[in-house]
Amino acid sequence: MALVNMTLQGKGGVGKSYVAANLAQFYLRQGRAPLCVDTDPVNKTFAGYKAFGVESLRLGETADEVNPRNFDALIELIATAPEDAVVVVDNGASTFLPLVAYMVENDVPAFLKAEGHTIRLHSVVTGGQALEDTVLGLEHILSYFPDAEIVVWLNEFFGRIEKGGKTFEKFQLYKECADRLTALVRLPQLRKETFGADIEAMLKSRLTYDEAVSNPDFGLMARQRLKSVSRAVFSEMERALL
Repeated sequence: MALVNMTLQGKGGVGKSYVAANLAQFYLRQGRAPLCVDTDPVNKTFAGYKAFGVESLRLGETADEVNPRNFDALIELIATAPEDAVVVVDNGASTFLPLVAYMVENDVPAFLKAEGHTIRLHSVVTGGQALEDTVLGLEHILSYFPDAEIVVWLNEFFGRIEKGGKTFEKFQLYKECADRLTALVRLPQLRKETFGADIEAMLKSRLTYDEAVSNPDFGLMARQRLKSVSRAVFSEMERALL
């Protein structure tokens, strides 16, 4: 039975590709080479990682075009994956609505489940100006996919995830849907001037933690900070039983 991980969030620039990269590295460290796919027609961030051998899925003739029928290729790729495979699919904000519509119309979660696969949807909620948009995106996912496993990644890089002094676990949405969530993964809060800058440099270069730590272009303390972040992130993922 293949484990299918898909990042879904309608708001761009909130860390979806970072989540996908963390998932790919997490499974690689377990000795499981994931099948990685990038469906973003505009910003192919995930596809830029040489370490993952990411397959880029063409969704249309131009960057702003999405032919829903082209998602057939993605589902066939997943459905025919080996029983013990792990799949990581990074979906861009521009294809959020088309992919959701396709999955609902074609009852993709039920189809994959019937084929013996597990589908796990990963959505990012972030603080700052994008808080409301990312919460709304999660709300849509919960409403459209009542039977799928859903993992929420809490990313406070842009600000604390709070509304009226209430943390995410006290949001009305969480109270109503906590039993629907497979796990919460809290990314570590980072000082932007140091840890944050190191992570941004690593992401811009499309490097894994291990590649960045062994790269002389990163200073001694930058590499030490990246080691610290990777330990914290993977520890959190292990706790969440991903």
